[in-house]
Amino acid sequence: MQDKNSFMAKAKSQQSQIVQKNTPIEASKKSWWEIPSNHIWIISILGFILYANTLFHDFTIDDAIVITDNMFTTKGLSGIPGILQYDTFYGFFKEAGKANLVAGGRYRPFTLIMFAIEYQLFGNTPFIGHFINILLFILTGIVLYKLLLLFFKDNTSENKNFIALIATILFMVHPIHVEAVANIKGRDEIMALLGSLSSTYFVFKYYDEKQSKNLLWAGLTFFIAIMSKENTITFLGIIPLSLFVFRNTNISKIIPSLIPIVASTVLFLLIRFAVIGGQAGDSPLELMNNPFLKYDGTKYIHFTFGEKMATIIFTLGKYLQLLFLPHPLTHDYYPRHIDMMSFGDISVIISLLAYVLLLVIGIRLSLKKNIIGYCILFYLISLSIVSNIVFPIGTNMSERFLFMPSVGFCLLLAYLLSKISKSTAYIIVGIVVIGFGYKTITRNMAWKDNFTLFTTDINVSKNSAKLNNAVGGDMIRVYNESKDENLKKQKLTEAIGYLKRAVEIHPIYKNAYLLMGNAYYYLKDYAKSVEAYQNALKIDPQYKDARNNLSISLRDLGRQFGEVKNDLNQSIFFLTESYNLKNDDPETIRLLGVANGIKGNHQDAAKYFKRLTEIQPDNARAWLDLGTATMSIGDKANGDIYYQKALKLDPNILKQNK
Repeated sequence: MQDKNSFMAKAKSQQSQIVQKNTPIEASKKSWWEIPSNHIWIISILGFILYANTLFHDFTIDDAIVITDNMFTTKGLSGIPGILQYDTFYGFFKEAGKANLVAGGRYRPFTLIMFAIEYQLFGNTPFIGHFINILLFILTGIVLYKLLLLFFKDNTSENKNFIALIATILFMVHPIHVEAVANIKGRDEIMALLGSLSSTYFVFKYYDEKQSKNLLWAGLTFFIAIMSKENTITFLGIIPLSLFVFRNTNISKIIPSLIPIVASTVLFLLIRFAVIGGQAGDSPLELMNNPFLKYDGTKYIHFTFGEKMATIIFTLGKYLQLLFLPHPLTHDYYPRHIDMMSFGDISVIISLLAYVLLLVIGIRLSLKKNIIGYCILFYLISLSIVSNIVFPIGTNMSERFLFMPSVGFCLLLAYLLSKISKSTAYIIVGIVVIGFGYKTITRNMAWKDNFTLFTTDINVSKNSAKLNNAVGGDMIRVYNESKDENLKKQKLTEAIGYLKRAVEIHPIYKNAYLLMGNAYYYLKDYAKSVEAYQNALKIDPQYKDARNNLSISLRDLGRQFGEVKNDLNQSIFFLTESYNLKNDDPETIRLLGVANGIKGNHQDAAKYFKRLTEIQPDNARAWLDLGTATMSIGDKANGDIYYQKALKLDPNILKQNK
């Protein structure tokens, strides 16, 4: 019996050795889709397919701030010192005060330096910007995949490859990322996450291998990330949390690994303070830069604390909804697309309960080194800085703010899918990829150019003052030059409707009144144009554009009363109003001279024609008209002098005047 048992044991041992020897052979029989080295190709191809249709898109919205209209970026390499020396918005506004319109200021020089280099090499070419964004997005997916494999390095389960791949695929395909990738300016989001994930990767490599070079790489990539966007700072919490959950370690062992990222953060904060100072982040009383304001009938005042917190909690609920159901999407969540909320709204209560539950579960499970808890805290920590709770961000919310937090969400879904049968999981993933992929590709189309984006998203953000204003303004730009007068009239009238809606939402929206005045002017409705510009000036008496445009509208209104309605009194009245605003416009001055001359006010006519010759001393017609007006008041001597001056400038002037 003993010999028999000995024989059986020996047989099992030999069988085990045979299985071990055959393991590589078995591994080679894996399908192409199951080999980890091929997953990089899957991620890369998927990323390109999803965003290839953005390659020939134009610049859109905030691209003007950081690229096309930025005085530093458009200088190429020579503009880099300016980028480093000023607030990110300074190069666009070109005024120190306006650069700080958003509370706390913004200092994100790294991506602007990238744009300056691209401008130097390729000029003002959106194709290059879109192409680089796609490459960086793909690289972000690859780094995420490699990092997740590293997280699960000590896990012998085959599920680790599945989790890493599925989490990355879900991240790549999620439509919530369209704004960050399709908008070239969104590169700050991409670089912040790419650098943060890379830094986390190198921290883990150092923790596992104790090679100092990994600490250097961790510090460098973290510095690049935080110089791209400030929300990188949340990884000061995420990186130690990751080590705690995915490595059998404690705080004392974690601290050495954090030295480079802490040093990078301190260096960034010192540079930021030196450049833009220690701004406290006070919220301005301007609705487009502070959504937590309400109009009391005469001016804007701050929300109460309860109103503000209820509105913030509501937006946090919207973020959760968009992660699970990314529809409808819009680039604009400005007031009042998100309206003022209260704790009497059931949606606010549901959102509050959901986040309290997430926080409790996240902390409790993370302490037990549970992956579900980690995913929840990753989401909460990375979202915190853009939630409006820590400091005001200038808008209610934005889809691009989910670019970083969505990593936790996608990892959670992949982990949960790993707990069910592979066949069922792949079916679910396939359905999600098809649905999300279709949404991503079609959503990209809206980002073709500003006009397409604005006119698409206004169907979602109907109550956004900013978007109504943008649609109205861009419709004026597109259709003002139309040769089809009927189409032009129709579209400009439609634009006025959007602009009226903008001022209904935001009663002191001076730019909407300015654009409204422009639309009326192009429609030759000068009276309403004047009224719109005057409304803008009531809001801001120093509004230069409104003042200049008002003078032109008054001039043409005066011309209309004189030449069309034959009402010289009204004509002179409006022309005088125009002259009082701008006393160096030659056409206004000429019309005043003509109107007063026809009415018989020859003294005034001579005064205006004299002014015209001072502005345009080479204008033969001005000298001739001055001569005629001077003769009419009985000054023949000077009248002859002015006639001779006219003839000297243009010998044929008298023949032309017949």
